[in-house]
Amino acid sequence: MGRRKVELKRIEDKSSRQVTFSKRRSGLFKKAHQLAVLCNLELVLIVFSGNGRPYEFSSGNSSSKILERYLAHLESEKIVGGDDHIAETRRMIETMSVMQEKEKKLTEEKLLKGKELEDLMKEKQDGSSLNSNLGQTRLALLELL
Repeated sequence: MGRRKVELKRIEDKSSRQVTFSKRRSGLFKKAHQLAVLCNLELVLIVFSGNGRPYEFSSGNSSSKILERYLAHLESEKIVGGDDHIAETRRMIETMSVMQEKEKKLTEEKLLKGKELEDLMKEKQDGSSLNSNLGQTRLALLELL
């Protein structure tokens, strides 16, 4: 039982396309990680989804540091027509830095909200145990009367 050959054309079904993107992105990032480990590389991989959401993989150092290193290389090589490429790389570095800050803030907010939710759940459990204790006390009181 082997794999079947996949016809390379756009997947029309939106949910199938999203599932395929997600699985293949994971596979691509896994291969990038393996390449970085096996060959001792610094690697940045940036993928944009169909709706424009960026996903990044970076081996070791932060993506910004690796891209800055790449930018320094471009500037030192003085590549013909590279000014546009250098400007685009600078914009990419700035965008990635902003995205990393936003991601950090969102992660912190999620942690805080999770903590608040845990506290509320504990209060609710404490409150429900108090209610059950109060109910038992009322029953005992009614039995005495």
